[in-house]
Amino acid sequence: MGRHSLPDAYGAGAADPRPRARRRTVAIATVLVLTVAAGTAVAVRGGLLSFGSSCRDNAVPLKIAASPDMAPALRAVAEHARDHNITSDGHCIAVTVTARESYKVAEALRSDNKSDVQAWVPDSALWVDRVSGESNATRVTAAGSVASSPVGVAMVPSAAKSLGWPEKTYTWTELAGAALRDDRLRLGAADPVRSAAGLLALTQLDTAAATIKGGDTQAAAMAKTLSQRTSDSDSQALDTLPRDSSGPEQGNPQRNQALILSEQSAFAYNSSARGGAGLDLFYPKDGSPRLDYPFTLVDESRLNTDTSRAALRFMTLLGESDGQRILERYGFRTDDEKVSPALVTKAGGRAPQPFAHAALEPTPAKAVDEALGTWTITVQSARITTVVDASASMAQPVPGTGQSRMDVTRASLLQALATFTSQDEVGLWKFSTRLDGDRDYRVLVPTERLGDRKGNGTQRDRLSAAFSSLSPVPNGATGLYDTTLAAYKAATSSYVKGKFNALVLLTDGVNQDPGSISRSALVTQLRKLADPQRPVPLIAIAVGPDADKAEVQEIAKATGGSGQQVNDPAQIHSVILRAIVAAGNQSQG
Repeated sequence: MGRHSLPDAYGAGAADPRPRARRRTVAIATVLVLTVAAGTAVAVRGGLLSFGSSCRDNAVPLKIAASPDMAPALRAVAEHARDHNITSDGHCIAVTVTARESYKVAEALRSDNKSDVQAWVPDSALWVDRVSGESNATRVTAAGSVASSPVGVAMVPSAAKSLGWPEKTYTWTELAGAALRDDRLRLGAADPVRSAAGLLALTQLDTAAATIKGGDTQAAAMAKTLSQRTSDSDSQALDTLPRDSSGPEQGNPQRNQALILSEQSAFAYNSSARGGAGLDLFYPKDGSPRLDYPFTLVDESRLNTDTSRAALRFMTLLGESDGQRILERYGFRTDDEKVSPALVTKAGGRAPQPFAHAALEPTPAKAVDEALGTWTITVQSARITTVVDASASMAQPVPGTGQSRMDVTRASLLQALATFTSQDEVGLWKFSTRLDGDRDYRVLVPTERLGDRKGNGTQRDRLSAAFSSLSPVPNGATGLYDTTLAAYKAATSSYVKGKFNALVLLTDGVNQDPGSISRSALVTQLRKLADPQRPVPLIAIAVGPDADKAEVQEIAKATGGSGQQVNDPAQIHSVILRAIVAAGNQSQG
């Protein structure tokens, strides 16, 4: 944006009198009225003639994609700009706003699909970050936030009353826990993969659960329960509420009594005729994450100066008093320091609910990735075989920790194991060279359901013990290629439909078995085994400075998976979850 100065005077028509243009408009109107009054009236009503400023003769077209909740407000601001002859460098701005789900726009931009819009206003910077994180994506440039809306839990009045609304306040985990304990309090949400409100709430629940004993298990249970009542979008989630909160639908088990929802969505619902008695809104006392509606330029380098300046002019209009009044009329906050009581009341909030608390800090990308990873493997159920390098180099110390690579890897794998549910299938192999006769690998625990019992313990118990006992093989080298091929053959041949199937391989070095298959032959074999109808992505993680990131990327890519590198084995847990999210999104696409 540095190559553009801001538009002139942020110029409204009133600041640019243009008397010559006004006289011309009046003259034309007079002639038309005197000669063809009746026909002109019809034309004006049909929008065929315009009597506005002549700036419209060369108006700058600006196409904006906006989240469905924001689109009506932007259209109203665009109409205001047209009616008041708002200009950019003397040109009117012809704004067209299209409502598009933010996740769909993000996925298109990540794929570098050609965009037909010059600006994008998603409901959250989460989507912008997702696009910016892809090296091959269309470039997007966030110019600033135009509004905000906190995320809370909205309930039909009977459910809210049963929890003591508005006097009683709850944390996120307490609200979710109430839904877990009481089947009558059915909590729904939009799919966190497709909804920023759902994702922000899920991340907050996940973060809060991590601070308590047994929190990982509790977070997985909450996600599992919530997943049974998710909808594809926030608007579809609203359709799951009883149409008549006082009628027989109230007790319908197919209907939700509570939803994770933004304040603006609750405002819009309560303002509509279908809202009936409306919703009451709980604002969690440990803080509400907020949708922040970033105004974003799309592929700025292709925009000419007039277009980019017109886009910035429209954005500044959103921050001016007229624009802010329109945004507030549609239920958006324009000042987090001064919250409108009327807006909160219409959204279903009331003191002493902490609706005016300061917004939470932006959610860290790592926390979002971990929450999405937990969601993916919890909701879909997973079948994952983990293959761990046990070569002698895993005994090398990790600087600054006093632990070896294997020590830190064990701890990270145990942390990852805690995020899986009893329905997930997880197994463990280890590899070096010649661990089992001529084989470079050994199956320590076959891939089975974590809840299955054998003897005195469960599969989870066996895996915990196996992870804890992993140790480097003295003088062992890295038999990477033969192990990868054997493990991938086993994973594809035992594919389970309806689950997220994957192979996770960790290595701290390059292949050191001179008698193994070559890398090119391995890649060829993996491509033959990979079946898009039965996807089993290989998630290959290069651990430490001796591993070859390019090598694991090439190998993993042959299966539709991904190669990652971590210098600190403590990052393995986060990387696995992030890679699972990426692979899950790819399989859904």
